[in-house]
Amino acid sequence: MKQTNSYLRILTLLLLFNGLAIAAVAKNEVRQLICEYKTNPIGIDVVNPRLSWQLVSTEKEVVQTAYEVRVAESVAKLNSNQLVWTSGKVNSSQSVSVVYGGPALVSMQQLYWQVRVWDSKNKATGWSEPASWEMGILKPTEWKASWISFSAEKEVNGSKPAQYFRKEFATAKKVKSARVYATALGLYQLYINGAKVSSDLFTPGWTSYKKRLQYQTYDVTSMLKGQNAIGVLLADGWYRGNIGFSNQHNYYGSKLAMLLQLKITYTDGTNEIIGSDSSWKVTTNGPIVESDIYNGELYDARLELKGWDQTGYDMTKWDNPTAFSQTNDILIAPQGVPVKAIEEIKPIKLLVTPKGETVFDMGQNMVGWVRLKVSGEKGSKVTLKFAEVLDKAGNFYTDNLRAAKATDVYLLKGEGTEIYEPHFTFHGFRFVKVEGITTTPTLDQITGVVIHSDMKPTGTFSSSDTLINQLQHNIQWGQKGNFLDVPTDCPQRDERLGWTGDAQVFSMTAAFNFDVAAFYTKWLGDITADQLPNGRVPHVVPDVLNGEGGSTAWADVSVIVPWTVYLSYGDVRILEKQYPSMKAWVGYMTSRAGAHHLWIGDGHFGDWLAFATTNSDYPGATTEKDLIATAYYCYSTTLLSKIASIIGQKEDAEKYQKLASDIKIAFNQEFVTPNGRLVSHTQTAYALALAFDLLPENLVPKAAEYFANDVQKFGHLTTGFVGTPLLCKTLSAIGRDDLAFMLLNNKNYPSWLYPVLQGATTIWERWDGQKPDGTFQDVGMNSFNHYAYGAIGEWLYRHVAGIDIDTNHPGYKHILLAPHPGGGLKNANAEIVTLYGKVGSSWKFENDDFVYEVVIPANTSATVTLPFAKAEQVNQDGLPVKAGYVQKNNELQLNLGSGKYLFRYPAQALNEATAVKKK
Repeated sequence: MKQTNSYLRILTLLLLFNGLAIAAVAKNEVRQLICEYKTNPIGIDVVNPRLSWQLVSTEKEVVQTAYEVRVAESVAKLNSNQLVWTSGKVNSSQSVSVVYGGPALVSMQQLYWQVRVWDSKNKATGWSEPASWEMGILKPTEWKASWISFSAEKEVNGSKPAQYFRKEFATAKKVKSARVYATALGLYQLYINGAKVSSDLFTPGWTSYKKRLQYQTYDVTSMLKGQNAIGVLLADGWYRGNIGFSNQHNYYGSKLAMLLQLKITYTDGTNEIIGSDSSWKVTTNGPIVESDIYNGELYDARLELKGWDQTGYDMTKWDNPTAFSQTNDILIAPQGVPVKAIEEIKPIKLLVTPKGETVFDMGQNMVGWVRLKVSGEKGSKVTLKFAEVLDKAGNFYTDNLRAAKATDVYLLKGEGTEIYEPHFTFHGFRFVKVEGITTTPTLDQITGVVIHSDMKPTGTFSSSDTLINQLQHNIQWGQKGNFLDVPTDCPQRDERLGWTGDAQVFSMTAAFNFDVAAFYTKWLGDITADQLPNGRVPHVVPDVLNGEGGSTAWADVSVIVPWTVYLSYGDVRILEKQYPSMKAWVGYMTSRAGAHHLWIGDGHFGDWLAFATTNSDYPGATTEKDLIATAYYCYSTTLLSKIASIIGQKEDAEKYQKLASDIKIAFNQEFVTPNGRLVSHTQTAYALALAFDLLPENLVPKAAEYFANDVQKFGHLTTGFVGTPLLCKTLSAIGRDDLAFMLLNNKNYPSWLYPVLQGATTIWERWDGQKPDGTFQDVGMNSFNHYAYGAIGEWLYRHVAGIDIDTNHPGYKHILLAPHPGGGLKNANAEIVTLYGKVGSSWKFENDDFVYEVVIPANTSATVTLPFAKAEQVNQDGLPVKAGYVQKNNELQLNLGSGKYLFRYPAQALNEATAVKKK
């Protein structure tokens, strides 16, 4: 009996323990607090910042029904409820972009905040862990420091030596906190007491410098001592370095300058400002003899200024800087994310080419530089040259870099093992040629340092096909290599500019792969800044081509990228902020099109790099530029009408809806026959007309037939930059997944997989950048890291894997999950980390069944569509599917709340429908 009672007690305790454990696991929590897309940002200038959080739960169908935000000046005051502001309990499911509603914020103010939420059972979570944000300098008059420059700089043609500024100061009292606010005309690196202040690279970033100049804010409290030294390293960068296509220097200005303000707050409540002024010291007699983004760096280690950024340094040979006239009215806090060194790569092979060159193969076309480890005699020179590919014979190949030297030179100081990395340059490369090493080279002598804007990776896609997986890899590496503060076209030749067309067509793919909300917010500000008074948008932003612009599909970035950010993040403010720019661009198109609503005769890039041949009877798939221009005119006007409605501009919404309708009529009268044939009988023309909803309903089937027949006739794509992003998703929209998958799986030129089979590790600029015989395309324009054609990634995520956006509930508040097996794939898996949490869609064929697993984050819902499924055959989490589904022909639709769900049903009908067609 006693033994039985003991067992009962033990069983009771185990049940109690398990119950408590289950309750602990199932508890709802608030996590991932962010302010303006950033975690605990300091130095922001958004005066009504937006706060977002995630509700995390292991239970299903969890919805936030109310929230409360509280804000205080410290964590202690949060805990004691001494608040600056509280929202009170707000009955709302909103957990993204909740606007701070407290007292007006002031410069350099730091605030802490917490959130708690209630679920559908009216059960509240605990308060979240505290998060914070800190304001920057909000008024130009609050800058007490002075702009300074080195007026005695020697005149040098081309790349100039870096400049070194320094200042010593003392702190007489105990420091409570210290913030440094810094910017420059040029690029700067900041040091205090011998240590680099931040891992940020290429500060202050690249903006439209004459209209917008970013400053950075850094917490340097822990770096200060009694006696201190500040050092600032300043170089040409984008500001006055080589930029553009024609050895163009000094585009923004001929003189470098810097501005720095250090605010020290002591524990007794007093403050002190240390600012840049003429009492500082400056020299150019340092080791960075030349520094250029395109050409590289010349570093003479014999000239190193040991201790220049520490106290006690001898400055007798240094000069005093002079005051520099520069307005503070254009200073802004960073809106994007900084460039950082993100990862490192070891070379996979050491080659000796047929020409006898020593070449390291990094195994990946990357962007950044290499860290060199070398020893040798004082004054010995080691030269590093960078290339994307080897030529047909296996020799080092740089012709496609055009005028960019892409060379780093290091002169040794002769003090044992020396480590070198450049400071203000970057290269696009897979191969590194090393000259001047006197010992036998080894693989461990160089390390690749990969740099890009510090965007959080959000999306993954994989499948049963290793070539498609490599394609996805190439897409993501193409984005990493070209999202370097601005979305550049390429990272290696004498260009590296913010081409608007590339960014426009790739924007949705970009938003799947990485969190680009802040990145695009910053860049869109420069689009507005550089937009001409007549509404024309430059070809490149920031504009370094003297206002050249206005090309359709390129300039439409001003409407399409804000729309992408809205769809991907539910960001209404970006629509409001960019609305004048959007209206101006549509107004420009209207002025060019005139009363007949046809944009005809202007110069455009057209379907850039579309398929071309040398055949006399078929020169290539040329789509009329007038057709493309009018199509985009209608599309951007249609989007503008939707955007106007979203932000409450009702009259504008009606006006632009009417204008879009008129353009559509004009388009059909000019470019479409009564039987639905387009005057440009190309894949791009039909993709535009169908994707942009330009055709009357009765002509859609015939146009779709023409479109499909053209794809089938060629057996490959014929599209360029404009048509390619629309190609597969438009084929899928007209019910021709078979053709879309045929194009995806094509391994011959022109196709996405042809470069993969040629060994590509990034996306190429041309379909045949390297030809089957090993020769190359035109050296004048042949980048091997050019992300535009990677826009196919959007279709892989949204269609193949089946994670799609509900435009009526953007930002993944409501998710559309609908997989589309095909192309012989046995499985496909995709995830994206949204502002609400992770969304997952994973399908596979297992034995005779189709198995589909989805993940829906808390505080969201989803419509799940199962292809070729019958309700009576579907199991959901091991049980027959519940009531509430909708059977639509061969599809089964279910509306689900948050949680993880597993579906299984016989795959026979699906196999028959998606079987790969034999030619």
